[in-house]
Amino acid sequence: MKFEGRVALVTGGSRGIGRAICEALAAEGAAVAVNYRSGRAQAKEVVAAIEAGGGRALAVSGDVSEYSDAERMVHETVDGLGGLHVLVNNAGISKDALIYNMDPGWWLDVMRINFGGVFNCTKASLGHFMSQREGVIVNISSVMGEVGWVGESNYSASKGAVNAFTRCCAVEFARFGIRVNAVLPGFSPTDLVAGLMDKDGGKGIKKQLPMKEFGDVDEIARVAVFLAGPDANYMTGSLVAVDGGALAQLGVGKPL
Repeated sequence: MKFEGRVALVTGGSRGIGRAICEALAAEGAAVAVNYRSGRAQAKEVVAAIEAGGGRALAVSGDVSEYSDAERMVHETVDGLGGLHVLVNNAGISKDALIYNMDPGWWLDVMRINFGGVFNCTKASLGHFMSQREGVIVNISSVMGEVGWVGESNYSASKGAVNAFTRCCAVEFARFGIRVNAVLPGFSPTDLVAGLMDKDGGKGIKKQLPMKEFGDVDEIARVAVFLAGPDANYMTGSLVAVDGGALAQLGVGKPL
């Protein structure tokens, strides 16, 4: 197995894409720290599922928007599982609204978690990675960081920041043997994008995708695991879209 003897910390690992990544890493032999902020019971379920399959896992509480929590999460992972080799920055929120109607605090709430969490956990793990001269960071961003969407300005801005930060980290950390890449999911039926599905169950969005389907969380998880593993050893600073072709077209992809 490709992650035998390796330890991974996955933020926001109790549900959705995060849970799929935790389980995919464990299936390849990694010991996994499952971070959660409020979903303790869900995180425990993920841990139990991994342990039932013969793996090792640990539930780690923490608010990624607080640097002190990020530091504690890293320490608990190292102490509880014996090391840290892979960090997956997955935790995120959305508070969608048109800019005119948006509460002025919403952009900061989204930025503090979506980008602040990536910064905090990256910085908190960096000393450990540098000391062992190796480490892998996979940031779960979004295609929204590359394009715009009505009502998504704060979310899109936060993911654009993650994309730029990913490139900067790749440049700064390469000399320490640390790789940093990002996965850019398109539309995947998770709680995070539930609001976009309210109108028609997502049918209108599907029509705009070349592949006419939403991405399954397991499909996104497989790309994250690939970037975290040895098959991607020469990849750093890459933004990998998993979006059914959404970024490959203009507008709705139909003839004018």
